Amino acid sequence: MSLQGVYGQRLGQPLHLKDAPSLITRSLRSAALAVTETRDDNPAPGLSGSFPSEDAYLVSLKFRDYRDCECWERGRCVIKTDVRAGATYLYDLKRDPRYLIDKPFHSLFFYLPRTALDDIAKQTGAPRIGELGYQPGIGHDDAVVRHLGASFLEALRRPDEANQLFIDHMMLAFAAHVAQTYGGLQRIIDPHRGGLAPWQAKRACERLESNLDGKLSLEQIAAEFDLSVSHFSRAFRISTGLPPHQWLLRQRVEAAKRLMTVRDLPLSEIAISAGFAHQSHFTRVFSAAVGVSPGAWRREAHGVPEGAL
Repeated sequence: MSLQGVYGQRLGQPLHLKDAPSLITRSLRSAALAVTETRDDNPAPGLSGSFPSEDAYLVSLKFRDYRDCECWERGRCVIKTDVRAGATYLYDLKRDPRYLIDKPFHSLFFYLPRTALDDIAKQTGAPRIGELGYQPGIGHDDAVVRHLGASFLEALRRPDEANQLFIDHMMLAFAAHVAQTYGGLQRIIDPHRGGLAPWQAKRACERLESNLDGKLSLEQIAAEFDLSVSHFSRAFRISTGLPPHQWLLRQRVEAAKRLMTVRDLPLSEIAISAGFAHQSHFTRVFSAAVGVSPGAWRREAHGVPEGAL
């Protein structure tokens, strides 16, 4: 069995796609997790190719209705059914899942290997998860996957704005949700429900603040304290009131405010210096957090009439 991971072009190729953008996290020490967007508005009719066989699952959120979908497993058609936009479908890569491509499609595919499920169970002190519960071609009305999928779709649209902390946090939340909802993982009372020790919180905040571009991963920070990513993220939130990626965004905004006290710095330069991908990213995040645009905030801070800067 391949251990390389079914995401990106390794997922897109069997669907006859030239491009299959993906986001990847290695926040679980045992395995990579990934999400891939697949879309073809004018596909060539035919049966999809086989995905690489792995002890892993694909969890797919559909954005388009797909009537009379012919679903195959292990070389034969197992069901013909209408696929519904907004529904979640599961595929076991050990069963050689395929389907007949004869209509436009648009989906997200989350790659979830068995080793990731084992890691989640181990971290929570729960028994090993068995096979995920699903039936081929039968969708689930899963509001959590829809919410996470919408966030990931936005991140895939603007990959330069999606910091690694955000990807790590959201993929870990996705994996835990699937393990509980479809794998029967029981929530275990965590003996480490408190926050970080004061020295740990201080060091973690310093590490994040020194890397405002967000390229530092949760795994790298958690490893400094010999903690799992899930334990670190939970403890950091208890200590600071925010998950790491949201805390980082707040620090970016505060850094930008400090830089905007220097009147002759252009907003494009401030955006990059404060860790944003570009000026439009800066404007969008700052406006959402503060309630006014950076330019308006700077004018008000300096008591300058509009148009004077």
